[in-house]
Amino acid sequence: MEAEAIWVKVQAKLKGFVRAKIRDEASADDVLQEIFLKMHQNLHQLREEEKAEYWLFRIAQNAVNDHFRQQKSQRQLTAAPEAPVTEEEAQAQALTQEVSQWLPFMLELLPEKYRQALYLTEVEGLSQRELAEKLGLSYSGAKSRVQRGREKLRDIVLQCCEVATDKYGNVLGYQPREVVSAENVEEEECC
Repeated sequence: MEAEAIWVKVQAKLKGFVRAKIRDEASADDVLQEIFLKMHQNLHQLREEEKAEYWLFRIAQNAVNDHFRQQKSQRQLTAAPEAPVTEEEAQAQALTQEVSQWLPFMLELLPEKYRQALYLTEVEGLSQRELAEKLGLSYSGAKSRVQRGREKLRDIVLQCCEVATDKYGNVLGYQPREVVSAENVEEEECC
């Protein structure tokens, strides 16, 4: 199969995938161009035509990850980080930073099958279809495992912390509970 035929077949799906991850349209278009170039450069490595779409989506996921790594290193090189526009945004950024420090420890408290599913989808960026293929599950089985993992993680967090959310479920704030009743959760492992 020729590169152009493969590209025409999956370009719209790839664009949707990239735009869902990268909100800035110009950056998303740049990443799409990188994907196209990598496809051309590495097409000789594709052994089975029927796996072309999966192969391109792996290239796309890697390109998106590279984009965010580049952004992160560029932000670290700037002298002063960009100031949040509003006080609300500043609070949200501070909360996100704080949560990102203890949430990985909470993830470790999950049973292996849920921890693995959440790690692969939320950290590694696999789609639930890719997760199903990687773990040898049905698609609905993979979806259920991710959903149950999220619920179990939420339960662990709520055993340790009181969490305030808005009507959309966005976290507005949290504070540690005074008494930890979770069997599996030590007080020092809480938020």
